[in-house]
Amino acid sequence: MTIKEGTIVSHEGAQQWGAGKVLAVTPFMVTIRFSDGKDRKIAASHFGTLHSADASLYVPPPVAAPEPARSAARKSTKVKKLL
Repeated sequence: MTIKEGTIVSHEGAQQWGAGKVLAVTPFMVTIRFSDGKDRKIAASHFGTLHSADASLYVPPPVAAPEPARSAARKSTKVKKLL
């Protein structure tokens, strides 16, 4: 199997990760985003554990919505009573 960017794969030893999409390939490792939401780096020595998977099995993790900007907390001003 040729591993290249965009390929959908599964890892034979970790089926619980689900299918993954190859994000980057170097001569030494491949970076894959799996359906469980985690990016994992697999060493070239373990490329044999990766197998082609049907593209319909890859479920990309949901994109987190950006958090709304928080307004600066108002500081309460205490008025001292003069006796």
